[in-house]
Amino acid sequence: MDQIKWGIIGCGNVTEVKSGPAFSKVPNSSLIAVMRRDGALAKDYAGRHGVPKWYDNAEALINDPDVNAIYIATPPDAHESLAFRAMQAGKPVYIEKPMARTAAECDRINAESKRTGVPVFVAYYRRALDYFLKVKELIDKKVIGDIRFVDICLQWQPYDEEVGPDPKPRWRVQPEISGGGHFHDLASHQFDLLEFIFGPIRHASGIARNQAHLYEADDIVVANFEFESGILGKGSWCFNIDKDQREDQAQIIGSKGRITFSFFEKFDIHVETSEGIEVFHVPYPQHVQQPLIESIVKELRGEGKSPSSGDTGARANLIMDRITQKQ
Repeated sequence: MDQIKWGIIGCGNVTEVKSGPAFSKVPNSSLIAVMRRDGALAKDYAGRHGVPKWYDNAEALINDPDVNAIYIATPPDAHESLAFRAMQAGKPVYIEKPMARTAAECDRINAESKRTGVPVFVAYYRRALDYFLKVKELIDKKVIGDIRFVDICLQWQPYDEEVGPDPKPRWRVQPEISGGGHFHDLASHQFDLLEFIFGPIRHASGIARNQAHLYEADDIVVANFEFESGILGKGSWCFNIDKDQREDQAQIIGSKGRITFSFFEKFDIHVETSEGIEVFHVPYPQHVQQPLIESIVKELRGEGKSPSSGDTGARANLIMDRITQKQ
């Protein structure tokens, strides 16, 4: 492939800034078509973002001869079927995270990729962001010595639409659509990055419960996990607390110090050793998916290798299934 001409299926909120504009800002890449079931919204998106074509039918976009790569940005319940249709049309797919609802669905996508020879990529863009690459660099350089332990804490209050006299929780907490709840949506990013930094997790277990009963999905999860390297980890995810208790912190404990950082909300990395505390401030780019999209375009052009593939993307689902006892 020379010029990568993208079509987006599902041009919702995530595509407005995080991803959509980046497709036309990466060299040898352009966004030429978008699709949404509501044709008026697809037309509006195309007009605002300068996209030449819009559709209200996924099959029409997939079969557009001018489109040679597909970005699937729908909720997870449609990922498997859309990926199959794109791959069978011979078009590489870039799938929003989580890759699918379950590890079994991910496995089927990857099997079809191998059968057709059409590559799959997953939007775990933290693998290409300078902020997280800095964390990895500090660990690889053994700034805090040998790594002993990883500790994750994510506490968020319920979203406004989940509480009040007339609550209307969105699809992310409807397991039949998303595969789980907020844990499934957010911890997928965390486990993918941890494996990128430390290698495979060989054991994971946990407890998932619904305490506040605001929706069907679990709203609190605790977990223990072990990497093949012998590093241990634990995590807690709670989505039913007061906003004053909101916390997003990860700690990596080494034999000579610790690194503290945030997965979602802050841009500072704190490194604490016997020599003191050093702080690195590394902001995100305007379009957070742009560095990963650039790596995908390079791979499709035969110029490099993307750090996020279908095989790596499926791992987060497997870990979450084990923690929530789905597998």
